[in-house]
Amino acid sequence: MQLFVGLGNPGTKYARNRHNIGFMALDQIAADHGFGPWRGKFQGALSEGRFGSDRVMLLKPETFMNRSGQSVGEAMRFFKLEPGDVTVFHDELDLAPGKLRVKQGGGHAGHNGLRSIHAAIGPDYQRIRIGIGHPGHKDAVSGYVLRDFPKADAEWLDDLLRGIGDGAPSLAAGDAGKFMNAVALRVNPPRSSTSKPKETPKPADPAPKTAQQETRNPLQKLVDRFR
Repeated sequence: MQLFVGLGNPGTKYARNRHNIGFMALDQIAADHGFGPWRGKFQGALSEGRFGSDRVMLLKPETFMNRSGQSVGEAMRFFKLEPGDVTVFHDELDLAPGKLRVKQGGGHAGHNGLRSIHAAIGPDYQRIRIGIGHPGHKDAVSGYVLRDFPKADAEWLDDLLRGIGDGAPSLAAGDAGKFMNAVALRVNPPRSSTSKPKETPKPADPAPKTAQQETRNPLQKLVDRFR
């Protein structure tokens, strides 16, 4: 069994915030793969499903971001899971919007949700870092992450979330590379070219000599005919 955790803040006020992209990712996975209805459990919202023989629980902590670890720790103890069985989807300031990276273990980089999870279960879990970009100054971070995604971001955000949904079975199977490929196919789909290859131009035929260019006299012309 695996536990996929999406980070965010509960309530409609925060639903479209940049900070809630982890919740959005889990909603996409649940919708794309027919997971069960969300129900209140472990101080959060829980949905259950399968990818083939792989049983996966989706958890959205509803403790607010900076206490996410309480919900995650409670679910882990109940299901008797190890940190290696946990994958956390979260917003990442240090990645450009639309970029995504998979990371195993490591620090929390000041992310309040990850900081709380670190305190509850340690650092040895997998993270799906979903880029939202940086506002440019650390004093602007709080307001930036707690604002909704602008309409201009709607296209890449939809592509990215659909890619996460496409790749979720591979992620559950432990194939991070295949998961990343599924995301890339949505975000940067291959483009087929209908243009024909350019033909190499043929060398032009030498231009015929004009009367002005002819320098032979009549006797030379006659001699040349019998050579």
